[in-house]
Amino acid sequence: MDLSQKNAENIEYMIESIKTKLRMASGAAMSASAFSVDQYEDIRDVYELVMNKSNLSISEVEALVSELGKLRSK
Repeated sequence: MDLSQKNAENIEYMIESIKTKLRMASGAAMSASAFSVDQYEDIRDVYELVMNKSNLSISEVEALVSELGKLRSK
C-alpha cells in the first residue's frame, strides 16, 4: 500500500490497522469515514507511531485514542 497518496482508502487502511493494533473494544465508534483527508498527515503520524512500537502502555493507548478523537471530523 502506498501511504504517500492522500486518499480515503489509505485513511481507512491506517485507521483499521491502528484499531487492530490497539485492540480497541470500541473500534466500531471510530469509523474511517469520520476522518477527513485534510488530517491525513496527522493520521499517518499516529499510524506510524503505533506500527513502530511493539508494546504500548495503557496510558499511551489512551493518549493515542484521545488524539484520534481530536482528529475526527466534526
